[in-house]
Amino acid sequence: MPQAKPSIILGIDPGTIIMGYGLIKVEHNKVSLLEMGVLQPGKVKDTYKKLQLIFDNVSGLITKYKPDTFAIEAPFFGKNVQSMLKLGRAQGVAIAAAMRHGIEVTEYSPKKVKQSVTGNGNAGKEQVMKMLQQLLSFKDDPKHFDATDALAVAVCHHFQQKTPKAVAGKKLKDWEAFIAQNPGRVKKI
Repeated sequence: MPQAKPSIILGIDPGTIIMGYGLIKVEHNKVSLLEMGVLQPGKVKDTYKKLQLIFDNVSGLITKYKPDTFAIEAPFFGKNVQSMLKLGRAQGVAIAAAMRHGIEVTEYSPKKVKQSVTGNGNAGKEQVMKMLQQLLSFKDDPKHFDATDALAVAVCHHFQQKTPKAVAGKKLKDWEAFIAQNPGRVKKI
């Protein structure tokens, strides 16, 4: 029987101050950690340069690791509209980088990610991190929870792919698919 090609999943926890990323490799149904960390676009003052930094760094991760799939956490709805707009921009730029490289994008709610990794949709960040440490056999606590949050998104995506009956997040292969699935979000001028 031919050996299945390993799969690589890039998970992103979007942010304009700190953006987490996590990469996992799935081979013979065994999941291993490739890399996790954070980008710090908040160190850049110019709004548009922050977005360029996000795009360039996500593109760099894609070029380096050649992931098969890209999973991103959907923004949660908060009271601060300005923060939501900034977060949406960061998420959009990261998605655009994945789509530019022809990678399928799947989006998950924060509750779905926590539920998938810990069994509790209301789990705290430390509980998610501890579960990931057990699943992926790493000991060091990362400096930022954004890194483990992104790793949790990648692991969630793996679990959703494993479960045939699971209803995963929205899958988008390209801009045409996005427009077809979201006709109300397109503004005609």
